[in-house]
Amino acid sequence: MKDKIMNGILFVAEKLQTNKYMSAIKDSFTALLPIIITGAFCTLILNVVLSTTTTGVSLAKVPGFAWLSELSPIFSAANYATLNFFAVGLVVLISINLGKHYGRSEHMLPIVALAAYVALCTTSVSGVVKDAAGNDVAYTVANVLPRNFTNAQGLFLGMFSSILATEIYCKICNSGKLEVRMPETVPTNVAKAFNVLFPSIVTVLVVSTIGFTFHKLFGFTIYEAIAKWIQAPLANVLTGLPGYLLIFFMSTLLWTLGIHGTQVLKPVYETTMLIALDENLAAITTGQKATNILNSAFVSVFTTTTGAGITAGLIIAILIFSKRDDYKAIAKLSIAPGIFNINETMTFGLPIVLNPILMIPFMLAPAVSAIIGYTFTKLGIAAVMAYNIPWTTPPLLAAFLATGGDLGAVLAQFVAICASVLIYIPFVLISNKQAEKA
Repeated sequence: MKDKIMNGILFVAEKLQTNKYMSAIKDSFTALLPIIITGAFCTLILNVVLSTTTTGVSLAKVPGFAWLSELSPIFSAANYATLNFFAVGLVVLISINLGKHYGRSEHMLPIVALAAYVALCTTSVSGVVKDAAGNDVAYTVANVLPRNFTNAQGLFLGMFSSILATEIYCKICNSGKLEVRMPETVPTNVAKAFNVLFPSIVTVLVVSTIGFTFHKLFGFTIYEAIAKWIQAPLANVLTGLPGYLLIFFMSTLLWTLGIHGTQVLKPVYETTMLIALDENLAAITTGQKATNILNSAFVSVFTTTTGAGITAGLIIAILIFSKRDDYKAIAKLSIAPGIFNINETMTFGLPIVLNPILMIPFMLAPAVSAIIGYTFTKLGIAAVMAYNIPWTTPPLLAAFLATGGDLGAVLAQFVAICASVLIYIPFVLISNKQAEKA
C-alpha cells in the first residue's frame, strides 16, 4: 500500500513537472523575478526612505533628510515600469518558453502572443466624476489599457492568452500550410518575415474572435470570467490558512520523495500569492491598510525560510543534540547556504529525502511556522507583509524588509524558527538511537 501511494504521488508530480504548460509558466516566473524584485525594492525605498507622508518609519521624516523626497520620481517611475507591467513580461516569456517546446524560436512569436493578449483586453476606462454643481457625470476614456491588465491582476489572462496564441501559431507554422515561400534572391530576413506572415495574422484574428464570441455569448469578457471562475476561488483557497497549509504540505511531501516540491507546485500558487501581495502594496502606497496576510512575501518569511522544511531548526537541533558525527559535519557545511535559504545539502546530504524519521518534522515545521506567522499578524503583533523580497534574503532581515521595517514581524519569524528547532529535537534524538543500533 505504501509503495502504491508513493508511486501515485510520484506519478502526479512527474506529470506536473514535465507538463509543457506548467514548465513554461514556472520558467517564466523564474525569469521574471528580477523585474518583480526591482519593483518591490523601489516601493520599499519610496515608503521607508523617501516618503514624508507615510504612516510608518521613513528616513525622510528625520530632521535634515527631507530633501530625500525629491528623489521620489526616480523610484516611482521604476516601480511603475516594473510592477505595473510584469503581466506583459509574463506573456512574452511564456510564449518564448512554450515556443521552444515546439522548436520555434523566431522573434515574431512573443510579439504575436503580446498582440493576441492585448486583443483580449478592454481598451477603455469608464467612471463617474462630480461636476461643478456636485452632480455625478459618467465618462469613458477610449484607447487606453487599464493597469489591471498589465499588473498582477492580469496574470491569469496573460497565461491563458499566451498559451493559446503560442499553440495556434506553432501548430500553423509547423504544419507549413500557410508558409509563403519567397525566391532565393529575396534577403533572408525578409523571407523569414513572409514565412510567418499568415500564421501571425491567423493567430491574432483567432484569439480576437474567441474574445468577441465569448463576450457576445455570455455578456462578459474572458478576463471577467477568469477573475470570477478561477482567480476568486483560488484566492479563497490559498489566502485562507487551511488551503495554504495544504498546498505547502504537498510541497514538502514532494521534497521528501526527492522532487523539488516548490518548483513543481509554484505554477499553482505563485500567481495568487503575487496578486495578494500586489493588493497589499497598492493599499500601502495609497495610505490604506494591507489586509492579505498570506502572500508571496509570507511564503518566503514563514514557509520556506532557510529552505523548504525550515531546516535551520534541524541544523541547530543537530549541532546541540546530535551525537552523530556525520550529521554534525553536514549541518556545519549547511550553515552558510542555509542563511541564504538554500538547503539541498540537508535534504540530499543527511538525507531527509526518504528518511522516515526526518520526513515528519520536515513537513510539520513549515505548517507550525505559518500558523505562528499568521497568528502574530492576525493579533496585530506583526505587520501584514506588502513588499516582495529576493528568496535568498536571510532570515529576520527578510521579515524586516517585507514589512517595511516592522520589528513585530522580525519577532514572529524568530519565534517560528525557534519552534522549528523544538519540532526537530525529538527526531534528532531518535536518530541518535537509530545510529547506536546500527
